[in-house]
Amino acid sequence: MRLSTNTIFAANVSRLNEIQTGIVRTQQQISTGRRILTPADDPIGAAQVLDLTQGQAINTQFATNRQSTANSLSAEEQVLQGTTSLLQDVKTLAISAGDGALGDTERQYLATDLKNRLAELQGQANSTDGTGNYLFAGFKVTAEPFTPTPSGIAYNGDQGQRFAQVGTSRQIALSDTGDAVFEKIRSQGVYTTAAAPSNTGGASVSALGLADAKLLKNDDYDIQFAVAAGVTTYSVIDKTAGTTLSSGNAYASNVPIVFDGRTLTVTNGATAPANGDVFTVREDKHRSIFKTIDDLITALQTPTGTPQAKAQLDQSLSIANGNIDNALDNVLTVRASIGSRLKELDAMNSAGDDRDFQYAQALQQVQDVDYNKAISDFTQQNTALEAAQKTFVKVSSMSLFSLL
Repeated sequence: MRLSTNTIFAANVSRLNEIQTGIVRTQQQISTGRRILTPADDPIGAAQVLDLTQGQAINTQFATNRQSTANSLSAEEQVLQGTTSLLQDVKTLAISAGDGALGDTERQYLATDLKNRLAELQGQANSTDGTGNYLFAGFKVTAEPFTPTPSGIAYNGDQGQRFAQVGTSRQIALSDTGDAVFEKIRSQGVYTTAAAPSNTGGASVSALGLADAKLLKNDDYDIQFAVAAGVTTYSVIDKTAGTTLSSGNAYASNVPIVFDGRTLTVTNGATAPANGDVFTVREDKHRSIFKTIDDLITALQTPTGTPQAKAQLDQSLSIANGNIDNALDNVLTVRASIGSRLKELDAMNSAGDDRDFQYAQALQQVQDVDYNKAISDFTQQNTALEAAQKTFVKVSSMSLFSLL
């Protein structure tokens, strides 16, 4: 077989380029610490690297979400810790108000102190997180959740609870609504009176009063009116027990109606009560913290010049003490829930750190270069290059003209 000079030169140059390309690739592997520089180096390994890198990125994002959630919950816990201390102080003031040695003036001082505590509590309920969002506004994080109104402090947020994705299949609430924390507190001994929506007469009903504390029951009542031959009478129905306490009672405007230790007054408006009109007495199942403190302030500001007024104060203090205890229990329940969520986040962070370490190990095994092998390959490739260069010099110098 005859080889031309061009063929010999082309073959040697191609081989030298091939060896130099391998040296450059090995140098890049050593300098970057990566065995796989392009998918062509190891298609299967490159696919594994992509999967592992995506998994590691998702795990990192979950860790970021958990940190953000923990920050929000920690801010909420700090606020509720202050709320707990404040309610304990309010409880102390309510107990002090029951001291028989105090007069109306001293109770006014306590009422003034409670007004300041009420304003402080509103400020706590309107606390924000580190990004300026209101903690207890539900989904309405940019709107102040609690604002004063003529009838008391009102909640302007919603019942939405925000969640964060902290794991592949786990979401954790990063907030609690102001409605759940400050508003829906189980009440004790608080009753409201109202006219039934179907009433056609023009009479109105007063708030519930106290006649005899010893006769009180935790029942709901209806005052039902009947008009026959121009005579108006009323019946008192115990809705809880399903019994009629009295019936056929003669009605007169502004004359107290007394039943089971309670009293209320129905007053004629444009007209008297019509036949079939009903006025309800219902236990208020839930009482906001703000309303509880506001009612306590009102009770302390009311003079106690008569035995009945003094009995009403005692009853109001008893109700306030029970409702403050319920409010404290509710806040502590929310704090316990926050604590359990923070504990779960800690456990998930620990598991996430372990998972991140596993991803790093797997990536190292798949894509990291073996320095011992790479340096050995580099040395071998350099030796091959030197040998190829020397033989090329020898071959290129061989010519018949040198024998002439």
